[in-house]
Formats: sequence, structure tokens, C-alpha cells
Amino acid sequence: MANPLKKPLAKLLLAAILVSLSYLLGSNTNYPNNYSIPERGRGSPPPLQCLQLNFSSSSHVRISPPLHFEPSHRLHFPQEHQQNLQFFKRCPQNFTNYMPCHDPSLEKNFSEERFFYRERHCPKADEERVKCLVPKPAGYQRQFPWPKSKELAWFKNVPFKKLTVFKKSQNWVRLQGDDLLVFPGGGTSFPKGVNGYVDLIKRVVPLKSGKIRTALDVGCGVASFGAALMDYNILTMSFAPLDVHEAQVQFALERGLPAMVGLLSTYQLPYPSRSFDVAHCSRCLVPWTSYDGLYLMEIDRVLRPGGYWVLSGPPISWKTSYRGWERDAKDLQKEQISLENLATRLCWKKIAERGPIAVWRKPTNHLHCIQKLKALKSLTFCVKSDPDAVWYTKMEPCITPLPMVNEIKDVAGGALEKWPKRLNTAPPRIRSGFIEGITVKSFNEDNQLWKKRVSHYRIILESLFSGKFRNIMDMNAGLGGFAAALAKYPVWVMNAVPFDAKHNTLSILYERGLIGTYIDWCEAFSTYPRTYDLIHADGVFGMYMDKCDIVYILLEMHRILRPEGAIIIRDHVDIIVKVKGIIDRMRLNCQLLHGDGGRFHPEKILLVHNSL
Repeated sequence: MANPLKKPLAKLLLAAILVSLSYLLGSNTNYPNNYSIPERGRGSPPPLQCLQLNFSSSSHVRISPPLHFEPSHRLHFPQEHQQNLQFFKRCPQNFTNYMPCHDPSLEKNFSEERFFYRERHCPKADEERVKCLVPKPAGYQRQFPWPKSKELAWFKNVPFKKLTVFKKSQNWVRLQGDDLLVFPGGGTSFPKGVNGYVDLIKRVVPLKSGKIRTALDVGCGVASFGAALMDYNILTMSFAPLDVHEAQVQFALERGLPAMVGLLSTYQLPYPSRSFDVAHCSRCLVPWTSYDGLYLMEIDRVLRPGGYWVLSGPPISWKTSYRGWERDAKDLQKEQISLENLATRLCWKKIAERGPIAVWRKPTNHLHCIQKLKALKSLTFCVKSDPDAVWYTKMEPCITPLPMVNEIKDVAGGALEKWPKRLNTAPPRIRSGFIEGITVKSFNEDNQLWKKRVSHYRIILESLFSGKFRNIMDMNAGLGGFAAALAKYPVWVMNAVPFDAKHNTLSILYERGLIGTYIDWCEAFSTYPRTYDLIHADGVFGMYMDKCDIVYILLEMHRILRPEGAIIIRDHVDIIVKVKGIIDRMRLNCQLLHGDGGRFHPEKILLVHNSL
């Protein structure tokens, strides 16, 4: 007798086979490498794509045809018509240079002590936040390409005249005609040009050796010092506050130079310990000996073992300069004695004072310093367990201890390779197992992965390699593989590492010879609008989806993106769909693309273009 279950089972099996074949036939639609899609029939559902607005004829971003998404995933995304979208409004024109965390109109709410009112003060509640698109100034033009931008900028892009008047004799910046800014390379301590000033420094500091790669410029002006160091393959993190020197950081970024808004005030600098090979101050007006030497101790924290501190301006060379400074000679003498004493207590060694500059060097380890501090009974070592946990952390008057060594000749934390070998060699913090879960093997694999991904970007984004882009932001830099893969191109990358990321990797990036900062993307970045050509967001929205409203992250990305700039977003397809819905409301051109994992991988790329 036949089994009564056999017929239903056979039918079920046949149905399963037919469904599987149907799926395989649909998902294996062949697309050429440029992501073009086949012609769809009348009844086919539309592909997932962003609003296809008109591209500027001068656009330098090549956008491939939209990704036909449904065959691989069998999901239907209804396309909302443009007229049904609730578009974000433009902010009023007086928001052209708006910085949410550095709003001058709110400074009166904070203490003037130690210039605390100039620290980061970000709006917290949604009702305090601006939910509109920051406009560009009237007459805005595309910036000059690098390296021409180092010397020239359009006045209407950064329409501020104050520096051209008050710093005219020091040659910071000049206004030529009505529309052109010229940067002669001058500064407060080098009015005749920065090159001669750097020539003095390189007689003491081995700028050409490859041992110096990362520099910190405190109170940077228009970043002419950092611009000059680029001739030596030295990457400088320049910072200055929003103060009477109107828009100095904005000038620096418009020139294509790394810079941030910031100051030495209350909180620790947003950089890891042992980050910079050189720190520099050219008449930066920081009271180095005040507050128990707090600010010089912070410089000591971020200086690498064996790093150099270069100082010019008061009180250095006071004997010949006090009249020009209109200062009392005896006061300046006392100030220098106090500074020399503080540097000695930090265990620094003064190696030169020539003309307008003085140079100190930090010890390569603290073996001698431990004994010295016991004898002096003045400064103490900090007891904080993690010297890199600095986000909104107040400075303390103590010396950040260096990692222990066995012998006096050893470099605390491990010696670094010379540049450029330093870039792709596993840094000491990885080799020593400093960060749990990150090994030499995973570091090398990450490097290879990002080389592959950047090659993939080359297919879809010509401007990345054609010289049209200069300033790049990596919002979630990880081990720095993205920036390392771009090192051979004429760009620089601001590597941002979320302060609460699973792995605190920013110190690894600095050991590789890259620069960056800690950040919380629930808040705004410390920069002016329109300062980055390309923003790269790998896994950012997956990280922040449950922390804050991602609308504000996207509005911040729009704020800091230059007209004709681009955004690359990598994330899980479900998150990409949510992000795409918000970007549609910003009237930006965008397109969904397969990642390097191919059509079956859930990670996708959203390419966004900020068309003029």
C-alpha cells in the first residue's frame, strides 16, 4: 500500500526546488563592472536609488547607474516622490560660518577663567540644536587645487578682512584686489617668511632624518609653519581658538592644511599620549608657567619619548626683544627663569637657544626622572590608569609616566621606524599587545583590506585620485588603513576615532605617522563649515544608531562638506536604507553601490555628492 504522506512530501519538495531555482536565476543577473543595470520590464519594482538631481556640469565625481537591489535581496523599497519629501530648510544666511560647539553667542554663559568659554560647549537637547542646512557664502567658488591652494584662496569663500589688516606687517595673509587672498608665509615670529625660521630649527631638530613625522603647532595662525614642514614630509596638527584672530583655522583649512579649532584651557587635548615628535609654539600667548605648569605638562603628555619642544616669542630672546614687545626686561627675565625651572622639573633637557628660538628635548624614558623627582619633591607622576582617556577630561598638574624600560638606552614604549617605513610597519603598541585583540597579523590584514577598498573607490570616485580633493575626513578610522592606502596621493586625512569605540586605536595611528583626533559624533566636530572635500564613514551609523539621532550626524556631515565634495558611507544595507531616507531630504545626489564583498554581501556603499 502506498504511503499517503509521499504525495504531499513530493509536492513540497518540488515547490522548494522551484523557489530555489527562481531565486538563483534572479540573484545571478550579470552586471558589468561599472554597475550598470539591465533594462527593467514594465512590471518590475524600481531599484533603490537616491534622488537623481541635476549634476553640475563642472562635477568631478563620476556616479555609476543605480544599483539594482531586489534580485539579490528580494526586498521592495517604495520610492517616495520628490514632492512628498519634507526637505530640510536652509539655515539663515548668518549661519554661513556656524560652529555648533564653538558658538560665540553662547560664550557669555561660561566662565572666563582660563578661557573656559572658548572650550567646546555643544548643544545637548534637541531643542537647542539647529536642524537646517548651513548655507555657503554668496559668491563661493571651488577652492584652488593643491599645491596652489597653499598660497591662494578666494576671499568670498572666507570673507574675513581682520587678519589682512591687523597682521599686515607680519605677512600672515594679504587681500589682493577684491577677491583674492594671498598667503606670503609670514607669522608673528617670522614676518619675513617661514622658510628662514624653519632653517634655524633644522640646525637643532633633525627634520630631514625621517625620525620626525608628526608635529603639533599650538596657536597656529594660518598654519604657515605646518605648510613649511610639509617640505620635510612632516604632518602637522595645527590648532587655534576661535578668538580675535578671526577665522585663522578656516584660512588654514581653505589652504589645504590640517587644522582644528581648539586651545589649552581646561580639558586635555583630544590626542593620545606619546603622539607628536615635535611640539611648537610661536608667540602663541599660552601662559606656560601659570597654574602650576599645567599646560606644559599637557605638552609633555602628548610628546613622544625623545620628542622636541620648540618655543619662540616671549620670554625667549628677551634681552634683544623686550623693547619691541613693550615689556619690562626684569619681568621677562623672571618669566624665562621660571620656564627653565619648570622644564628641568619635567626632566627635559635644553639643547639650544639661537636667535628667536629655544629647543628642549623630552627624555626617551623616565628611569633618571623617577630618581630626580624623588629628590626634588615637587612634581609627581599622574596616577591615572589610562593617559589616552582624555575626552572632556580635565588636565591635572602631574607628569604622565612613560612605560617602564629595563635600561637607560631603551625608548619607552618602543622605538619607531623612520618615515616612510613607519607607515606600514606594525607599531610598538601592536607588537607589545597594548590593545587587546589587535595583533600584527590583524594589522597586516587590515592594511591589505583597505588597499583593496581604496582601489574599489577608484572605480567609482575619480576625484579621489585626480587632485580635485585635498582635505579628507575619516569618521571612524580604526587602524588607519584607509589613510595609509591614500598616502601616495596629494591628500591628507583627519583620522577621527570615536572616544568610546570598542578599541581605542588613535595612538596606533600616530605611531604609524598619521594624525587625528578623538570625537563623539553625537556632537559637532571642531571645524568651520565647508572644510572637507571627502568624508568617509565606515560603520559610523551602525555605531551611533542607538546613541543619538543620526539626523544630526548627517546634518553635521553636510555642514563640514565642501560644495562639490563627496561622502562615502559603508554600512549594513538596513542602516544604509535609513540613512538614504534622510539624505533624500537634503537634496543631495547619491547612489547605492555594492561593496567590495559583492552583491551577496550585506555591506553596501552609499556614494553622496554635494553638487553645486
